[in-house]
Amino acid sequence: MKIHLVYRRIPNRILERDDEVVADLGDVIVAKAKFEGMLAPLRVNGVEVIRNGYAMLYFAFVGENYDILKVYDEKGNFKGLYVDVLAYTRREGNTLDMLDLFLDIFVFPDGRAFLLDEDELEMALNYGLIDRKTFEFAYRVAGEILEKIKRKEFPPEIVWEYEWGD
Repeated sequence: MKIHLVYRRIPNRILERDDEVVADLGDVIVAKAKFEGMLAPLRVNGVEVIRNGYAMLYFAFVGENYDILKVYDEKGNFKGLYVDVLAYTRREGNTLDMLDLFLDIFVFPDGRAFLLDEDELEMALNYGLIDRKTFEFAYRVAGEILEKIKRKEFPPEIVWEYEWGD
């Protein structure tokens, strides 16, 4: 079974793809995909964590303001969790629709978490692509997630129930 993902990024970037569903739990979709089309690998705190060819097992939480990607290298080694801060996650039938709010969080396997792309959010505000309310909302969501990570209350347990090989 496939799920159609529509991933929107302000001002007008839209990524659409069909991914293999690992589990359809109604309000939580678990799907597989590979990273492709990246212009450069993602480095966090000096460590390369995502590159083209790496695998992701992603968790879309309908009604929540984030998604979670479990990242694996080409050999199947777990690299960490990549969390997108979202304005929304909606589902209509076999289509997931998400609006990205620029901020991301990367969580290493040892639990260290890093907030990413603050410059992109700031630029979106400065160029009038988002308003102050959206800017503050994105930071509030990211802050709540970071606090939950510190308290070991994030990610949701379901993230640990699935692996790339499932």
